[in-house]
Amino acid sequence: MNQATQNLSLQGEAGVLEALLDVPTEGVVQGTAFIAHPHPLFGGTMHNKVVQTLARAFVQCGWRAVRFNFRGVGASAGSYDEGRGEAQDMLRVIEQMAPDGPVALAGFSFGAFVTSHVVQALGEARLPQAVVLVGTAASRFEVAPVPQALHERCLVVHGEQDDTVPLASVMDWARPQSLPITVIPGVEHFFHGQLPLLKSLVIRHLKASGA
Repeated sequence: MNQATQNLSLQGEAGVLEALLDVPTEGVVQGTAFIAHPHPLFGGTMHNKVVQTLARAFVQCGWRAVRFNFRGVGASAGSYDEGRGEAQDMLRVIEQMAPDGPVALAGFSFGAFVTSHVVQALGEARLPQAVVLVGTAASRFEVAPVPQALHERCLVVHGEQDDTVPLASVMDWARPQSLPITVIPGVEHFFHGQLPLLKSLVIRHLKASGA
């Protein structure tokens, strides 16, 4: 992402996990943000442009940003596990990179589904300072509900013309929770041409929520 990006080798449930760390160049570090990538079987990696955009937004707001490849992706050991093992991977990464202190969680598509379950697994003992879910794969997976205590700290962003995950499926997931969704008109799943807007929305959310 930049010259200061650090390559990391972390330990997951199925073996070594490949990861990248970006840190703010100035100011007080707010905490550590963990960003989960899209579906491993459809080309999703920590180098995805939406994932990189999320990392840049967090770094700009003073957060360390950790991206990592789920099991079976890139140099990460193991094989695809339908989200169960991937959630364990994310939890292990959090344990190693931020055993204490503030954390923020974000995910794109399949990564948003995994992130929702990681939030649930962390529970009240470690509520994230911020949660960002982009292109949430609610039509394909059982996305966990966002705890009520996190609603004000949670940003859900979706493209109006997402042909991978229909907006209606995300609305169906959010409706019982009364969880707001930010819809970007005319945008599809990968936010082509609208990544700067996505970044600005995340930065605005982080500043508004004090993260």
